[in-house]
Amino acid sequence: MLTDGNTLLLLLAALALDALVGDPDWLWRRLPHPVVWIGKLIAALETRLNSSSFPPEMRKRNGVITLLILLGSSLTLGLFLTWLSNQFAFGGVITILIVAVLIAQKSLYEHVAAVRDGLKQGGLRGGRKAVAMIVGRDPEQLDEAGVSRAAIESCAENFSDGIVAPVFWFAVLGLPGLIAYKAVNTADSMIGHKNERYQDFGWASARFDDLINLPASRLAGLLLAGAARLGRGSTAHSFKIMVRDAHQHRSPNAGWPEAAMAGALSLALAGPRVYPGYKVDDPYMNPEGRRLANAEDIGAALRVYTGACAIQALIIGILSLVCG
Repeated sequence: MLTDGNTLLLLLAALALDALVGDPDWLWRRLPHPVVWIGKLIAALETRLNSSSFPPEMRKRNGVITLLILLGSSLTLGLFLTWLSNQFAFGGVITILIVAVLIAQKSLYEHVAAVRDGLKQGGLRGGRKAVAMIVGRDPEQLDEAGVSRAAIESCAENFSDGIVAPVFWFAVLGLPGLIAYKAVNTADSMIGHKNERYQDFGWASARFDDLINLPASRLAGLLLAGAARLGRGSTAHSFKIMVRDAHQHRSPNAGWPEAAMAGALSLALAGPRVYPGYKVDDPYMNPEGRRLANAEDIGAALRVYTGACAIQALIIGILSLVCG
């Protein structure tokens, strides 16, 4: 069920807090981030349930069990925190803090901006060092254009995964939905790889992550298209490229925000990519666009991203008034 206007106001306040404060290093150097605890649980389950001596069918079954444990524990925790916040007059503050911690607006901006600044100040070496923090592909195989495109693609995809999807699931299911989403998304990033170790055990988490990201990825694409003018593009062109090319991506979700960003910036994104140990030979999205991206294009992508975040906040504000 959709939450009420008051809950949407709390969400709006959390977005504002995250945009201003982000993830302060001084705090997370002293306390483990909640996602770290989720990761520890996933790692413990994987160690116990994904032995190389197990047959593939057993590893796939154990992966389903792992997903159910993650969902059960995260939904229970979310319900408990909701109950706890309702026991206090200032309980809304607790909700705001939890939501702000699990959304990554400022953090994503800073990581992508670091790639732009790395290229400007340290050349290709500086760009490769910064982009290695946010993408899994082999940075040593990237030239300046490759570094720039990787940063822009990461900005678009993580806008969907790290911001729009958590916001969507909090708006729909409150804290239980938000925490469950973060648990599944973390599992996908840890065990959802198509390699010998994880292709069976991580199958359930990867497929479920694809499912729960379906609505957010489309919304993210629409929001980026709506902010296309900030990247000197047009909303109509961005929307056209998104609808036409999103399916070219091997992910059922990542293609939507990435194609929208490609159209907004008149760039060709995705395409062949080299990861440690293997190569992905995907077609380009917006293949008629420029391929020689640079640091200025990363800056344009960040303006589009910021505008999309603002549009999302505006929509939530309007909905809070309508539902209030």
